[in-house]
Amino acid sequence: MNSFVKSTAAALAVAACLVAPARAADPDHVILSLPADGMHFLAFYAAQDFHFLEQQGLDVKVVFIPGIGSFNAVVSGAADFSIGSGASLARAASRGQRMLAIANMSSRPTWSVVVRKDIAEAKHFDPKAPLAERAKILKDLRMGIGGVNTVAHAYLKVIAKIGGVDPDNAMVVAAMQPPDVMAAMSRKAIDGFVDGPPWPQKSTQAGDTVFVSEGIAGDPEWLAPIGSGLIITKPQTCTDRRALCEKMGRAVAMGAKFIHEHPDDAMESLKKRFPQVDHDVLAQSLVIVQKATPSPPIVEEAAIINGDKMNVQAGLMKEDDMLKSYAGLFTDEFVR
Repeated sequence: MNSFVKSTAAALAVAACLVAPARAADPDHVILSLPADGMHFLAFYAAQDFHFLEQQGLDVKVVFIPGIGSFNAVVSGAADFSIGSGASLARAASRGQRMLAIANMSSRPTWSVVVRKDIAEAKHFDPKAPLAERAKILKDLRMGIGGVNTVAHAYLKVIAKIGGVDPDNAMVVAAMQPPDVMAAMSRKAIDGFVDGPPWPQKSTQAGDTVFVSEGIAGDPEWLAPIGSGLIITKPQTCTDRRALCEKMGRAVAMGAKFIHEHPDDAMESLKKRFPQVDHDVLAQSLVIVQKATPSPPIVEEAAIINGDKMNVQAGLMKEDDMLKSYAGLFTDEFVR
């Protein structure tokens, strides 16, 4: 049986296990803004590739808007949904922009901080030392980030502070996308970077970098659960057009279930989006994504609270600005 037939059969099997709504003749057209190509969005990719969105009666146009701009697209009304983080959700709410998270595709941190192997060797870096000791290596380094004040940037700042490194004055950052990061690393224009899989895994397997921290391994432990793959919309959307939230929630729930039960087919989704990454790195990355993806993909209050704490620890907001209540910022009714 070829891969396409197997994938289609598996998708239909998942669909048969979930109750689908009555289908209208014409699908609902929605726009979803994507901040980056992230493996921790695999539940949504599966919903695309295996037609769960279509089965739910959705025609989803995906637009790529880097970093926090993706979240702001929903705030402005340019997009119906976005994929964002609990840190962004809490930070926006503290400024009076209250959005609603209806699903969480990644409840454990998948970011990693890596530095060039030659730098690690020169500084006698011990990868088995406690995190506070490992993070000291970041002092005076030039680090690649996906975007300023993004959740990955916040994670880098948190790790630096754990090592006693001032992330704003004792470290230089440069915003760039993964292909540019890899090129900059090869010519030693930067000393390391922060990102999610597969990029840290790819560079480390190639022998170019070493891990300073791995979120999935509990660096730091207080950061889980986290919301780093939230499906976010305006609260009014789920009031005025409730069916859209129901359909999106169900499709993502089907995707999350699918990647746990059909890893071979989930690998096909990863290969489609990351063709330049070899099989071994993709397989390693898939294990990380599966560990981070809850099924069903419910949004826990603790994930939003930890996002708020992350903002404070990263220096993106003051502790006094933390929310007193997180009620109304999340719901699990659309993914159960």
